[in-house]
Amino acid sequence: MASEIPQTCHLPSVPLRPRRVAFAGTPHDAVPALRALVEAGLEVPVVVTGAPRRRSRRGSDAPSPVAAAASDLGLPISHDPADIAAANADCAVVVAYGSLISAELLSRVPMLNLHFSLLPRWRGAAPVERALLAGDETTGVCLMALEATLDTGPLYWRHEVTIGPADTAVQLRDRLATEGAQRLAASLAGGLDIPAPQQGEPTYARKLSPADREIDWSQPAIHIDRQIRVGGAWTTLNGGRFIVREATPSTTTHDALPGTLVGDAVVTGDGLIRLGIVQPAGRTAIDAGDWLHGARLAPGTRFG
Repeated sequence: MASEIPQTCHLPSVPLRPRRVAFAGTPHDAVPALRALVEAGLEVPVVVTGAPRRRSRRGSDAPSPVAAAASDLGLPISHDPADIAAANADCAVVVAYGSLISAELLSRVPMLNLHFSLLPRWRGAAPVERALLAGDETTGVCLMALEATLDTGPLYWRHEVTIGPADTAVQLRDRLATEGAQRLAASLAGGLDIPAPQQGEPTYARKLSPADREIDWSQPAIHIDRQIRVGGAWTTLNGGRFIVREATPSTTTHDALPGTLVGDAVVTGDGLIRLGIVQPAGRTAIDAGDWLHGARLAPGTRFG
């Protein structure tokens, strides 16, 4: 992601055969790309990543997944993007870094971005989640030249991946991260082609809010299933937040009101959602059958 700079500013071009490549990334999704660059024999003079942060209420500050991987690989680690310019790299590769790239830095160092969508569809922060929620049959990963505006750069390549009927966002990100990393390393090691402008109508993948994850049981079962596969889908039960971690949609109909619990399933607008793994308020995730056995809910209990 880049901050906006004047359109008259000329951005440096990525060399066709970069050998010294700085890296910027933070989450697990970025780790395969970093490892692939090293395995391809490319020199990585610096790895810029998010600062250590607390990952649980009781835990202490922990390094980002990329920082942990860079440490294992013996690579220099920084939390200051300015160190990319100081590294004298041929270019930088950005993968889910999570912060803006400054206008000044973008004008000094040519940059590539590995993005998890089929650009120009789903530019922005949550491309995998938005593709899944929209019911897209395919998604993908692209390598683009990073520009000042949001995910608008020309593309070196697009790799398409089928979205299966049971794929979760986590599974899709893992697949895209792995396949994208392999193609990234092969592109740099073998020599880049000239990038081509993006073609098609753009759509935008804003970050998901809690409202996007709240289940409306009057919606079709297929829509609710997509929310659950995105992760963090929630409803309410007896005034507390109730998270549905895993479930299976069914076209079986029932005449009860949407949200009604029928056995181990919940009535939707056009079918049922059979509960798999659930997380009641204040508890850890549990198998739905075990939860139902202990909850002893009254007949006709409704969610939402």
